[in-house]
Amino acid sequence: MGDGRRTQLERTGAARLSPGSEGKAEASSYRCPCCGFLTLDERCSFDICPVCFWEDDGQDDHDADQVRGGPNGRLSLTEARQNFQAMGACGERCTAFVRESLPHEHPAV
Repeated sequence: MGDGRRTQLERTGAARLSPGSEGKAEASSYRCPCCGFLTLDERCSFDICPVCFWEDDGQDDHDADQVRGGPNGRLSLTEARQNFQAMGACGERCTAFVRESLPHEHPAV
């Protein structure tokens, strides 16, 4: 994959998980603002969530309805959340890059 997608996949953590390694990924301690799973090592650092493919640019509830452009293009956080509920990814073009959440990524309620 010489088109830059490999780098994105590696950043999501999807490339680090080989078949049979589910549940062995490092635990993250921050919730993704889009899907809510504990997949981010830190907030506002442009990490890409491997569960929904949202790139964390710092957008949160206070400005969730704004389209900020940047790494998430024409999506507001609110739209991305709706997309995740409907199709399992923040956007239609991202469905090929997501994975199921791992047991340790489920937040304690």
